[in-house]
Amino acid sequence: MELVAYITEPNSVAVFLLLLARFGGVFAFFPFFDNQLISINVRAAMVFFMSVAFFPLVNTQLPDISMEEFIVAVLFEVMLGFMASICLQIVFAMLSFGGELISFTMGLTMASAYDPVSGAQKPIIAQLIAILGLLVALSLDFHHTIFLIISHSLSATPLGGFVFEPKSVAYFVKAFGNIFAVGFSMAFPVLAIILLSDVIFGMIMKTHPQFNLLAIGFPVKIAIAFVVLILTISTIIYTFKNELKNAFLAVGKLFLGQ
Repeated sequence: MELVAYITEPNSVAVFLLLLARFGGVFAFFPFFDNQLISINVRAAMVFFMSVAFFPLVNTQLPDISMEEFIVAVLFEVMLGFMASICLQIVFAMLSFGGELISFTMGLTMASAYDPVSGAQKPIIAQLIAILGLLVALSLDFHHTIFLIISHSLSATPLGGFVFEPKSVAYFVKAFGNIFAVGFSMAFPVLAIILLSDVIFGMIMKTHPQFNLLAIGFPVKIAIAFVVLILTISTIIYTFKNELKNAFLAVGKLFLGQ
């Protein structure tokens, strides 16, 4: 009965549509919810039911606005959810870039398989690291945290009140640059040991031309890279966790208008 009472209030339909647009922007691009395994129908149903669940928390009273102003408000709500999701997607892109760089250095780019999450062919090592990062993110309740931020944003940033600020552009430019810097730092231990092994094998071949690099060198290099990867995977995940924390701080500032 409370839901019926809320729906029958003035401008409640417009407010509900704005809330639907905010959740739609989040679910369309949010990591874990945007993968190919979750169909569009399921995502649309999740957007609708989450909007219904959060609708009693809305205390926004919209003034009399024209249809053009309402459409602009809906677009800004979708942009808010999109920008918040991009902040988190950048962190997962760092992890994916580092994993693909490790696979390329180890010579395992041909050992690729279909990734059901992204719907594309990816190296197995990169898929393994990305799935491990996603499991760590889920264990940290990052999907619950975004809902908590949205619930607080309903009072801090009322529906239809989001305004795009120029300082957000500077953050995204810096974040996109960090994709390569942080991704490279994640893969650097493996890259360094592979480079060192290439130098050593080159010196061996210079002094012993009969050394069979294909039969001995490549398996040894891959084995060494796997050992280093096992030893440094905790550091990679720790870096990923810190970047995810910083991304959530940026999402909080974006939603809460700080």
